[in-house]
Amino acid sequence: MDGQVAIVGLGSVGSMALWQASRLSSSVVGFEAAAPAHPRSAVGGDTRLFRMTYRDPHPYYPLLTAAQGLWRELEKDSGESVLYQHGGLSIGDANGPYIPALLKSIRTCGATHEVLTRRQVAERYPQHTLYENDIAVFDPNAGFLRTDSAVLAAVRTAQDRGARIVRDCRVSSIRELRDGVEVSDGTRNWTFERVIIAGGGWSGALLPSTLRTHVYPARIYLTWFPVADPAQFTPDRFPIFVRISGDQSMYGTPSLDGSTIKATLDGRSQPAESASTVDRTLTRAETEESRKTVGDFFSGVVAEIVRSDSYPDLYTTDRAPLVGPAPGTSRTFLATGFSGAGFKMAAAFGRVAAEQALDIAPHPEAAFASPDRFASG
Repeated sequence: MDGQVAIVGLGSVGSMALWQASRLSSSVVGFEAAAPAHPRSAVGGDTRLFRMTYRDPHPYYPLLTAAQGLWRELEKDSGESVLYQHGGLSIGDANGPYIPALLKSIRTCGATHEVLTRRQVAERYPQHTLYENDIAVFDPNAGFLRTDSAVLAAVRTAQDRGARIVRDCRVSSIRELRDGVEVSDGTRNWTFERVIIAGGGWSGALLPSTLRTHVYPARIYLTWFPVADPAQFTPDRFPIFVRISGDQSMYGTPSLDGSTIKATLDGRSQPAESASTVDRTLTRAETEESRKTVGDFFSGVVAEIVRSDSYPDLYTTDRAPLVGPAPGTSRTFLATGFSGAGFKMAAAFGRVAAEQALDIAPHPEAAFASPDRFASG
């Protein structure tokens, strides 16, 4: 036996599962097809939004609450700064589909928030140009996560506790045996008591056949724009934002480099043939819509894309993740299918996956993500 538990994929959630598993076991091995935090995975793009006010039919609030505490624990464990909380804005039509649904979710979970009128937004955050019926919801606990720092901090901390890393190793098959699980890259084989599949966009081929028709890799792209006065777009003056106004939508982060902000069209993911071949170049239509939306939404942001990138993630047909035992198996666990929205909760889902795989806790708060919902095929 080569170890108690293996984590296949050390990206957004796999790195956190490795960190959490290393707290519970001295026999943990992580497999990574490239290197932890490599930019072609869902870790790419420098930052991800963190927010406690979240519009979604799934009950994420307990996991967001757990994640907030766990990000701080990771900072303490590693000595790295990971989570920056300067607040966040959700902007949209007061009577449209976004803001009322968000406020309904907030009332259900009880998240701290403040509703701002159009005038109040203009006074406090003049960088945003709101439409006549737009309002905003301010989340004081929102902010952003530094993706590279978070993943590398988790991996280094796990290694300090004795976890081993196998880099440049693309796992091609996982096979349950009578008393273990065989992990193979086609040339080398390892055997573990339990395995967690956390390969993001590359996980599909490793899933049981009953799940494969319910997942697909998708391309997500990011864009950055220059600002006229960087002092107006620092985190304390220009918090993270999500805006859905009519048929226009965009999300983004403040300036971290002193010259640009990240501002990206929301909800534009597209199915990809494979995670390895997503197109990194924006189409003309993507460029034009991005530039127009920035011009409509902001004052002081130059509507010219100076940086863009794309990365793959694994999507599920119902947009809920796959976290828990794989259907029809007893030793294989899943932490994948986060559909472009997993990083903010990665620390919490990493703990769920590690503790389920090691029989520490069942985590009923993640029951909605159970892969069993697709067990019938």
